[in-house]
Amino acid sequence: MPANQEPTADVDPARHGRSWAGRTVDRLPERGQHLVRARAWRLRLFGLLAVQAGFAAAIAWFVGYQFLDNPSPVLAPTTAVGIVAAAMGTRLRRTIELLVGVILGLAVGDTLMPLFGIGPWQTGAVVVLAIIVAILLKGGGSLLTQAGGTAVLIATLEPPVRELSIPRFVDASVGGLVGLAVGLLVVPIHPQRTVQRLAEPVLGPGIAAMHDLAVALRARDLEQAQRSLRQLRDLDPRLNALEDGLAAAQEVVRLAPLRWRDRTSLAFYTNAVRHLERSLNGCRSIARRLTTALKDDEPIPEELPAAIDLLADSVQSLRCTIRAGEKPHEAREQVLAAVELVGRAQGVPDPTSPHTHRLAYSGLIAVGEFRAVAHDLLIASGMDTDEAAALVRRAVDRDEPD
Repeated sequence: MPANQEPTADVDPARHGRSWAGRTVDRLPERGQHLVRARAWRLRLFGLLAVQAGFAAAIAWFVGYQFLDNPSPVLAPTTAVGIVAAAMGTRLRRTIELLVGVILGLAVGDTLMPLFGIGPWQTGAVVVLAIIVAILLKGGGSLLTQAGGTAVLIATLEPPVRELSIPRFVDASVGGLVGLAVGLLVVPIHPQRTVQRLAEPVLGPGIAAMHDLAVALRARDLEQAQRSLRQLRDLDPRLNALEDGLAAAQEVVRLAPLRWRDRTSLAFYTNAVRHLERSLNGCRSIARRLTTALKDDEPIPEELPAAIDLLADSVQSLRCTIRAGEKPHEAREQVLAAVELVGRAQGVPDPTSPHTHRLAYSGLIAVGEFRAVAHDLLIASGMDTDEAAALVRRAVDRDEPD
């Protein structure tokens, strides 16, 4: 071996010996930046919630103190804050359940505690009874939680004085009404901005994961394909948050006079985001099937990774055009081009020769998922269902080999 190659051999072990620690140290600034960006995103998204909660608590306390002659209106601001917090990203029914649960806990606690006094078994009995009543009312999780929690509050912190029952009921009701008014009428969320901020952490990583999957398929790299699949699966909590945000935005434009003018634009925006969400779920199915195809050593024609790249590009194009309010012509062309490539990858079966497909079992299932994703993306671009289905069929037929 030439002498000038010896240092290289000596350097490699050192480099590999420090690889884990070195990579960890090198990634610290990147992780710090990611953490700061994530916290800033949460503050932008939920910062209004803090303003709403503080505003509702102040108004509820003022109303309870000034108009109800309650020197210590604790339950009014407490209930108002609970209503505002529940109203962000959930359905109106759940906020009503929260209010009913508070009042139910008050009713049970105020009825039983003057009779039996304060103690451990009394507290347990009051909580059991409050939750049983909530169950009989067919309440959801919010009602059960608030009924039991309020019963504990009454049983442990409040003196068993019967004369306080009506003021506490009124306190809770006033707080609930103030919370609903602030959350939906006085300081409502901006519907489109909220949905957009919830959609960004879903679409960006989803697009990147699809491009990574295409790279993995070209290289037949099973480990990288599995990482891409995990990245798509990790989007589930964000997809759930997006679904809650869509529901909250629709409630606001339905109930808040300040947001009524946004109804039409939000309807289009919501339809587009829902179908983009469905398309990402379909992309996860594609990734799962093609990862299985790699694991089973099935053929992966070059058209498949190219089609995946085009689907990811179309999501990016839709993301930009919907935000800008433009016509998504480029996105539609990319979707249809992806469908044509998938048709070429599949090939045409010959009845006299049952093995002429270019794809095996998992690949053929992925083809069906491709078409479903393309259909959803075309609907997200503003097409109706029948037109989108017809275009997908024509794109498949156009590129089937003779």
